[in-house]
Amino acid sequence: MFTLGIDIGSTACKAVILQDGARVEARAVVPLGTGTSGAGDVLQKVLAVKNRQIEDMERILVTGYGRFTFAGADSQKSELSCHARGVNFLFPSVRTIIDIGGQDIKAMRVNAKGFLENFVMNDKCAAGTGKFLDVMARIINVKVNDLGEIGLKATEEVNISNTCTVFAESEVISKLSAAVRIEDLVAGIHRSVAKRVASLAFRNGIVPEVAMSGGVALNKGVVALLEEEIKRNILVHEDCQLAGALGAAVLAYEELHK
Repeated sequence: MFTLGIDIGSTACKAVILQDGARVEARAVVPLGTGTSGAGDVLQKVLAVKNRQIEDMERILVTGYGRFTFAGADSQKSELSCHARGVNFLFPSVRTIIDIGGQDIKAMRVNAKGFLENFVMNDKCAAGTGKFLDVMARIINVKVNDLGEIGLKATEEVNISNTCTVFAESEVISKLSAAVRIEDLVAGIHRSVAKRVASLAFRNGIVPEVAMSGGVALNKGVVALLEEEIKRNILVHEDCQLAGALGAAVLAYEELHK
């Protein structure tokens, strides 16, 4: 039995095919978000991994910003519920989840079964989000996926005092004009993100173990500094970016067995 979870995010679309609610058969990521061809592209990409057809899927559940725009879904769930269940699938011992998305930050607490107990969310400002890092990477003229490795080579963090993306952009341009090392500047940007995210996590309460989901979890520089800020180790799975889609596939399987 196959269930399909699709996460239509603001900057990327992700999909996971789950077999019998227990084994990931296929996964796919497309760097296009809601309002683009991303949802259709990621659907075709994940089906092609094992040469599956849409008819092979017993149930399709969609999550993310664009979940209500996907015509082929059997049901929809919030990204909060899906990330909670997805991380629980990857790390059953985790009780605190930090998700840095393209447009928001979420700090969640879950129980042993991966059900959401409490959360705090910042979706009113781009500070500390993936969008913030995208803007900073563009200013520095590096690929956003390279920021993590660049920041780890810093010898001295350059302080970025502004959390607002617009003001931080001007501040970073000023630092570049002063000929600071790119590595040190990136570390300062990562520290700014870590402080913002840690503040949100503390508001929600941090219960061990802690894990990160979302694409920013792949940025080792951000993860390392966030660990310093919250004074706890953070678990990061190789499928962290797929947590929402994975949780959607899990929930789709459970809907079939109500």
